[in-house]
Amino acid sequence: MSLFETVATVGAGVVFGLALAAPPGPMNAVIAEESVVRGWQAGFTAGLGAMVADACFLVLSLLGAVTVVQRSPTLQGVMVGIGGLLLWYFAYDAVRDLSVTFQGDGAASNGRGFLKAFTLAITNPYQIVFWLTVGVGLLDPGRIDVLATALSPESPLAGRLIVRTGTPLLIAGLFAGIVAWIVAFPAALVAGRERVDRFAPAVAALSAIAFAVFGVLFVLDAIQTLL
Repeated sequence: MSLFETVATVGAGVVFGLALAAPPGPMNAVIAEESVVRGWQAGFTAGLGAMVADACFLVLSLLGAVTVVQRSPTLQGVMVGIGGLLLWYFAYDAVRDLSVTFQGDGAASNGRGFLKAFTLAITNPYQIVFWLTVGVGLLDPGRIDVLATALSPESPLAGRLIVRTGTPLLIAGLFAGIVAWIVAFPAALVAGRERVDRFAPAVAALSAIAFAVFGVLFVLDAIQTLL
């Protein structure tokens, strides 16, 4: 593998990691609530919980267990339903934080953000679908001609950007992208609102709404899957 191909493979992994971690959703609602209410360390710890769940999915994919889930709609429905119920509990938990001001002390969370993010991520249908589809593709050894795929095989740029799949470099890049997000996102929240106590209840309220809405979506998805 050439140096350019190595860099391209790692870079593609970073992009996949950011694409998995950055979109708005219940995971980032947990990170935002923990960051603003309890400080950067608590937000980062919550992000670690979600990343550990991804690591579990990676191991399960390597062992072939993801295929079992893929072939069992009932199991998928049960997992998603559990995720929906957890989201409703997290919405209630976020409501209790409405009276909390910014503390800036990650130790105050006692790791609850990690557990919240981990248990939610491990039952999150979006992460499950990612590892059942894109994740499996990333683990399957091969080569992707990015520009030929995006443009056309006849394009003069074909063969210029080759990414290898199924390599440790790609997976390392993916988790590097996730780490970059869970470091930068809480830091941005804390830096921007560090001295504004009124912002903490606002984030808690928005988090509660996000949890409740996603909880409804998860439960509806579970019902449709089971039926």
